[in-house]
Amino acid sequence: MSRKTLDTAEDNAIDRPGRPTLRTVAAEAGFAVTTVSRALANDPQIAEGTRKRVADVARKQGYVPNRAAQRLRTGQTKVISLLLNPKHEFLSFTSEFLTGMSEGLSGTGYAINITADSLNDDRLEQIRHIRKHSLADAIVFTRTECFDERVRYLLEHDFPFATHGRTDFTTPHPFVDFDNEMFVHMAIERLTQKDRRHVCIIMPNERYTFGQHLRFGARQAAIAHGIELTIPGDVDLDSDPDEIAAKLRELHTGPNPPDGYVCVGEVNTLVTLAYLHDMGLTPGTDIDVVAKWASPISKHFRPRIETIREDLRATGRAMAKVLLARISGAPMSEMQILLKPEGQFSISD
Repeated sequence: MSRKTLDTAEDNAIDRPGRPTLRTVAAEAGFAVTTVSRALANDPQIAEGTRKRVADVARKQGYVPNRAAQRLRTGQTKVISLLLNPKHEFLSFTSEFLTGMSEGLSGTGYAINITADSLNDDRLEQIRHIRKHSLADAIVFTRTECFDERVRYLLEHDFPFATHGRTDFTTPHPFVDFDNEMFVHMAIERLTQKDRRHVCIIMPNERYTFGQHLRFGARQAAIAHGIELTIPGDVDLDSDPDEIAAKLRELHTGPNPPDGYVCVGEVNTLVTLAYLHDMGLTPGTDIDVVAKWASPISKHFRPRIETIREDLRATGRAMAKVLLARISGAPMSEMQILLKPEGQFSISD
């Protein structure tokens, strides 16, 4: 089937009253339908001025391409499937991460389809379904595991993907990650500067790679600074908040209570601050807390505590960059990004 025939098929498929089509955009822009189609696809053989003119008219008319017809023409869905865990340690993870990805994909024609990723289900089944039924051109998923079967499967089938977090596979793959080892080093060092000698951290489950990075970094920092480190083994970041609060209370009423806390996520920070308030402890006086923040709401934590930022919007933009590089066949060096903790310490005000 020729390009002209497919362009017409796409135009007719959406040619309903009140809805802009390739034909209406072409009429106002003053170009042929085929030229408009190629301009909207950002074809480099179409002059930049023409592409800009067509894009302006399409935006003005509110034109939305017919993805079914695009798929027939190109073999691509122009969809990126984002698998997200609905339960997260950050309050605004989805909105910040998704905003960043949308910014990074702006102008590319790609849309993002979000699917819930339940941590208790067969996480590989969703990946198989997307690949087998060609529901997306690429996949992004979070809460990456050390030897994640989803990564192994997608590498074996040469299907474009990127992970939020690294793995322990020797075969390289696309990822965007935050340097959690550096974060926890910074946090513990700051607490020791405040003369805290016993630090407690509620960690992610050990199955996740970022949990391993945090544990390794915390233990190394504790040894370097000669302090005691407590990592409760019977609760983690995904535990019920009441269970976490009960564990913190148990530690405080024991013979050697912690005098410093590192909070890996904002939900855990809220639980910790509530527990401290209930126990009559004042951060900055009786005890100190250093927390990771990523959501604007964290600036309103009370009482004020010191924080280190993980910029999730920048993470989303980096993820879009990595995905586009993978789809275009760029070298692996352009598909692995490790983001550092932002700045030093700030008071959450």
